Amino acid sequence: MPPTDFLTIKDFTPDEIQQFLDLALKVKADPSAFGGALRGQSLALIFEKPSLRTRVSFDVGIQQLGGFSVYLSPSEINLGRRESVHDVAKNLERLVQGIMIRTFAHEIVEQLAAHASIPVINGLTDASHPCQAMADVLTVLEIKGRVAGQRIVYVGDGNNVAHSLMYAGAQLGAQVVVATPPGYEPRPDAIAWTRQRAAQTGGVLEITNDPAAAVNGADVVYTDVWASMGQETEAIARKKVFQPYQVNAALFARAKPDALFLHCLPAHRGEEVTDEVIDAPRSAVFQQAENRLHAQKAILLTLMS
Repeated sequence: MPPTDFLTIKDFTPDEIQQFLDLALKVKADPSAFGGALRGQSLALIFEKPSLRTRVSFDVGIQQLGGFSVYLSPSEINLGRRESVHDVAKNLERLVQGIMIRTFAHEIVEQLAAHASIPVINGLTDASHPCQAMADVLTVLEIKGRVAGQRIVYVGDGNNVAHSLMYAGAQLGAQVVVATPPGYEPRPDAIAWTRQRAAQTGGVLEITNDPAAAVNGADVVYTDVWASMGQETEAIARKKVFQPYQVNAALFARAKPDALFLHCLPAHRGEEVTDEVIDAPRSAVFQQAENRLHAQKAILLTLMS
């Protein structure tokens, strides 16, 4: 049986990941065909971290499928302090048909899924951002026609976005390159899993500290903020460390002439990316942001239908 939750891209087979993408393309091409697919179903949206794209895309997505959402802020839930994760799960499973949670520790999402009998979707944790990665590879598929064999280069912090991009690339046979400053590489367990799956799909994972060498011949160049939510106190120190990893015109020029630029947003313009790159014709960041809606509707349809 396939997983009934969407916690990490590692939980699925390559075929299942491709099925999500195929469904997302159908949903995007003809939204009205799925307009009543989840009629009357409700999705709880738990936010321990703020969001623009996650909030709007899930809220709009479930409504476009005929359902509705219930927004639950940190002050209303306060997971693990006001009420245990177990008790929240047991309450919600009797009131709604699905849960999306955006929080800090990945263990919270795992606990919620373990205790709830309804689907749980990971909207972001410190370890993983699977919905974002599905939108990423959906964008590459739309524009490039395939993900397999594409040289997808991530430049910056080896964080949750990097992990999920690595997992998605490995599932689909991409050549993923991650360029980070020394000491900021992805987690060893994420590297090990990605390389194991890539060996099965014809993909590749390279880890380097040289951004120029990484971007050479890239089909896709991707970056993220240097200090994520919860790392604000490190922002000044990180800015000095990451400055050589800025995606500017000189670095992006090393990629292929038809290379794409991607960013999960929000972008700190002038830090990890310059305006001349993010606003250039080859930037697909807003198509990528829109694709959060379509990828997540495919996830909702698969788990909640």
